[in-house]
Amino acid sequence: RDDRTGARARTLARRAVAAGAVLLANRDVLPLDPERLATVAVIGAHAARTRTQGGGSAGVFPGEEVSVLDGIRAELRDRAARVVHVPGPRPDGPAPPLAPDDCTDPRSGLPGVLLRMLDAEGRELYAERRLGGRLLEPRLVPGAHTVEIGARLRPRTAGRWTLGVAGFGRMSLTLDGRTLLAGDFPPRTDDPAVVHVNPPAQYATADLAVGRGALLVARRELAPGTGRATVLVAAPPAPDVAAALSEAARAAAGADAAIVVVGTTEHGESEGHDRTDLTLGATQDALVRAVTAVNPRTVAVVNSGGPVELPWRERAGAVLLAWFPGQEGGAGLADVIFGRAEPGGRLPTTWPAALADAPVTRTRPDGAGRLAYDEGLHVGHRGWLRHHRTPAYWFGHGLGYTAWSYDELTVPTAARAGDDLTVRVRVRNTGVREGREVVQVYLARPASALDRPVRWLAGYAAVRARPGETATATVRVPARALRHWSVAEHAWRTEAGTWRVLAGRSAGDVPLAADLEVVPAPGE
Repeated sequence: RDDRTGARARTLARRAVAAGAVLLANRDVLPLDPERLATVAVIGAHAARTRTQGGGSAGVFPGEEVSVLDGIRAELRDRAARVVHVPGPRPDGPAPPLAPDDCTDPRSGLPGVLLRMLDAEGRELYAERRLGGRLLEPRLVPGAHTVEIGARLRPRTAGRWTLGVAGFGRMSLTLDGRTLLAGDFPPRTDDPAVVHVNPPAQYATADLAVGRGALLVARRELAPGTGRATVLVAAPPAPDVAAALSEAARAAAGADAAIVVVGTTEHGESEGHDRTDLTLGATQDALVRAVTAVNPRTVAVVNSGGPVELPWRERAGAVLLAWFPGQEGGAGLADVIFGRAEPGGRLPTTWPAALADAPVTRTRPDGAGRLAYDEGLHVGHRGWLRHHRTPAYWFGHGLGYTAWSYDELTVPTAARAGDDLTVRVRVRNTGVREGREVVQVYLARPASALDRPVRWLAGYAAVRARPGETATATVRVPARALRHWSVAEHAWRTEAGTWRVLAGRSAGDVPLAADLEVVPAPGE
């Protein structure tokens, strides 16, 4: 029963990944046909170490995670296609926590690390295997005095490795019994995001050889005010950026299709600190450019939790937004890439081509601690519309694996204030395969006496159709979508007069429009 339950949970998780993935662009590259592939190049550090969840206190520790590389290999395992992985240059930022691919639990020999809780005399009170070196809340057992993380490293790259331990208090790091660092590192802040989520790391270096395992052990004593978060870091020598880009380009040039995975890191996008920019970093942007320059059948998979700049977006054959997809993320994304599932997500935000293009970029209080919300109602896509700016991708944008025409919009000729509306939109599948479309309805009030957005989302509905078929989306527009708050009357009111109803695929693509006359309700 447990096996069946687990299998069903994994299947549902894969479906959820596909339903949330957003296909930003597709130049007849996706879906890939496995039968027509001899070699697939999977490129990028995020391909093998996919960020399945965001950083911070919401993080959990699943028993296993499926990376994009894992998912693609599993999909092509029984096919003739060969999968070649090239990590490319290391993403900008500090060395990441130890990953299960680089180590084993010294007790069981399985991938991962050994977490132990020790008493003041060094006796073991509790032990368990964990997959990675990032342990934010090791189990606190009675008498616990020290957190210990041990891992037997499996170097696949020779040279000087960066080793470290993150946390606060008295800590030490040893390699094969030799002390690399030891000291007392008290917290310099009481910020809970730092103490419990992102403590700073202390680093050392050591020369490691391929095929010669080494036992790395980090210890930190528990003390009031220092939290429990402990992170074990081990990273191979950073490859030369130019050489890594050349290797990636060679792999992509020799492949029938290339899948390059780039994304944010926990040091740039995480709970506990604000992002100062929306870039993926110079090395990751250079990686996508290098791959797309030699292979037009390049799928760029973006592994981020929010908007990022994609300066190479016009060069890629397809751009797929994976978000932080969860532990079955790689399997679900493979379903999308190879056409087992259609990407079903739509953007909940508007993505700028560059941060400077965004209508609102100043979000820091002044010297007196005041933050002026001068934009008023005009945030998100409403701000872009007000300032007549064109983003890289509009709110609501998202493609599937077929094409659609918007044929007819039907709205009531008149409606009474306070009543819900029913809007019908007829669309046609003009592509070659069955698909799903998310029909979006927006409202506008051009002659309003109030400060209103150019248009705003009022409702949506999804429809499915086979090639050549039509489908009618019935969209309920709640009465509250037409209301405004009257400061003078301290009540919600609906403005009578002519309204505009628009329908389309996103906030920036609304080909259908019709007028609606709103008449006052009794008492208004």
